[in-house]
Amino acid sequence: MACNSHKIRFLREQIPSFECVPGCHDCCGPVTTSTEEMARLPRKSAEEQEAALAELNCVHLGPQGCTVYEERPLICRLFGTTPRLPCPRGRAPEEMIDPGAERLVHQFIATTRQVLV
Repeated sequence: MACNSHKIRFLREQIPSFECVPGCHDCCGPVTTSTEEMARLPRKSAEEQEAALAELNCVHLGPQGCTVYEERPLICRLFGTTPRLPCPRGRAPEEMIDPGAERLVHQFIATTRQVLV
């Protein structure tokens, strides 16, 4: 897990950041993430998870947006940083993610055990 922790940190550094619209959750929904990333997030009850899924929301979505924004998974960080996952409100970083870095993120996702958030 330590090896993946280093890889997650490295990949996070490759994804450019930008300001989201406060309270926006247009790109939020149930997503999968690695077990290592999930371990960084607060545990939610089965009832909370079922309620979020029934609404097609992420269990970590609160009234003001993402409640785990600083620890959000790699897939969430990609939204708005690549033409493949555009921000529905047109927000984007000054410079989009490098295509090679994006491939590394997708490769990590494809080669790790994923769980539903």
